[in-house]
Amino acid sequence: MTKISMITPLVEMDGDEMTRIIWKMIKDELLLPFIDLKTEYYDLGLEYRNETDDKVTVDAAEAIKKYGVGVKCATITPNAARVKEYNLKEMWKSPNGTIRAILDGTVFRSPIIVDSIKPFVRTWEKPITIARHAYGDVYKSVEIKAEGKGTAELVFTSEDGKVTKEVIHTFKGPGVLQGMHNTNESIESFARACFNYALDRKEDLWFASKDTISKKYDHTFKDIFEEIYEAEYKAKFEETGIEYFYTLIDDAVARVMKSEGGFIWACKNYDGDVMSDMVATAFGSLAMMTSVLLSPEGYYEYEAAHGTVQRHYYNHLKGQQTSTNSMATLYAWTGALRKRGELDNIPELISFADKLEEASIKTIEEGVMTKDLASLSSIENIKTVNTEEFIKEVRARLEAML
Repeated sequence: MTKISMITPLVEMDGDEMTRIIWKMIKDELLLPFIDLKTEYYDLGLEYRNETDDKVTVDAAEAIKKYGVGVKCATITPNAARVKEYNLKEMWKSPNGTIRAILDGTVFRSPIIVDSIKPFVRTWEKPITIARHAYGDVYKSVEIKAEGKGTAELVFTSEDGKVTKEVIHTFKGPGVLQGMHNTNESIESFARACFNYALDRKEDLWFASKDTISKKYDHTFKDIFEEIYEAEYKAKFEETGIEYFYTLIDDAVARVMKSEGGFIWACKNYDGDVMSDMVATAFGSLAMMTSVLLSPEGYYEYEAAHGTVQRHYYNHLKGQQTSTNSMATLYAWTGALRKRGELDNIPELISFADKLEEASIKTIEEGVMTKDLASLSSIENIKTVNTEEFIKEVRARLEAML
């Protein structure tokens, strides 16, 4: 067959450990035989990040700004043990965090639905996408341990010297206190990314906070979402036939558990951190979660929601067979290829991405899957395969479709 041509490159960001092995398998078996693949390649493996003092991560993020679409392999965020293992110059920051900050992006995570793997919440029939505002709140907080009696105050000194002060608590003994912040600019970017993604997906958007208790902090989130929706998105939502819905976070949780799914749930930072794991587990597996970073300017970065599968990688190095689920990494590629096709008006590329996803789902539905899915599936007579065999099985079905 004639390979599908591309016009604009994708920004390709390679990664670490077992997912790096899977990355190459997917390219060799499922992409390069069918696409004249154009990418601008960046090695975000930990060794090269260390060699370049992490400049490669910054360069990759800037390239996404240039080309509009990137696809990223899972990467290691080093801890003290990794610093020693890889002989690092320092404990480099999370590549995801660096890219997210440069692109001012919001992360959207959504489950890959397979009919034979039923959600633990029986009413859920469609994907629930979590949009997490990954800035500020407790993740950028300042904390103090009060050693004994005393008064804790929240103080803001404006540029012109005006002081605003509130008493937090008068301690009669030891305790703890925490100061959090956010910015209007970041909340506005988060809101626009959510509204844009809802229009892109043609799905309802929910947002929830606790404005009845947090009458300034959380209420600011609510107000900014409402103002931007009314001024910039209401007409577009009505034209598309979708809804923006606000409620309190506890009400949202109750509604989510009784819903059929099929919407985007925008969450503040901590809520999104917790709810994304809840949704992933309830739908079956973190290895079956897609992840896309979307900036307000319309830059897209696709990746798997999981890590580098360290344990499987060490087994791989010993020459042992692994049965690692490649679905989320495969969907990172299909998501990026589909978006590239949409932006460059290449229907063949969009169709290929759709068929590759269809082939992967069909493989699982026909009872061929990796070990992690075999324990979740309702199919009888399952054929459990290793990492490479699964990708080859997907290729066989893909070729039959093309």
